[in-house]
Amino acid sequence: MATSRLNKRMAELGLCSRREADDWIAQGWVKVNGEVAEMGVQVLPTDRIEVDKVAQGFQDQRVTILLHKPMGYVSGQAEDGHTPAVALINPRTHWRDDPSRNRFSPPQLRGLAPAGRLDIDSVGLLVLTQDGRVARQLIGEDSTVDKEYLVRVVYQAPGQALPRHPSERSAPLQEIDGRDPVSTNVQAVFPPQLLERLRHGLSLDGEPLKPAKVDWQNPEQLRFVLTEGKKRQIRRMCELVGLKVVGLKRIRIGRVVLGNLPIGAWRYLGPHEQF
Repeated sequence: MATSRLNKRMAELGLCSRREADDWIAQGWVKVNGEVAEMGVQVLPTDRIEVDKVAQGFQDQRVTILLHKPMGYVSGQAEDGHTPAVALINPRTHWRDDPSRNRFSPPQLRGLAPAGRLDIDSVGLLVLTQDGRVARQLIGEDSTVDKEYLVRVVYQAPGQALPRHPSERSAPLQEIDGRDPVSTNVQAVFPPQLLERLRHGLSLDGEPLKPAKVDWQNPEQLRFVLTEGKKRQIRRMCELVGLKVVGLKRIRIGRVVLGNLPIGAWRYLGPHEQF
């Protein structure tokens, strides 16, 4: 029977993140088979792991925040002069209809980090959390939580060019042979076989993508449901089949929906909500 490090085993059991496990072990809050555990100890799947209530109390105080991210904000650290989304978390932007009884306090910003990315040109649901269990559930290697997006597109028929670099997103679409990119009733002219390729058969960065659910929401808008999140994945997938994304909004992560949360506002993940 294979052994594993205690912190890894605790994360696998959903007790906490590996980093939290290390902190708790250092504090003497973790026991294995009734004995206080030491850092780096190896455990068997059959070993009994107990966590002190003090550690659980610290965990209960950690918050998870749902933000309706606007365009122009980056998900993580500030880059290229752009503001990180966490800068929007303050009392003034707290949604007044938040059903949670939580009240904002500055310590809630400590260690608050995005659990997943949403690029600067995209809007919609972004999760920021202090809870390692939530982060692991959403962005861990074994995560199966799906994410739903509404994606407005235009179609560039073969032989026509589109600006490709993000800095060119406001540039006019080019014309070749007198044909304009199709921006209305895209569904009518987009080949069904290319829709199938979006669902399964594309590769990015030399790796095949997992199957995705892709359907027309209306004649100009696709609905994507993904279980992975490579950088700018949807935009790059669309480019491979001649589509250009002109609007992208994430509306759901697992069982948690964006709902009526206004753009630029945030709320707490409720105690009975689960991804």
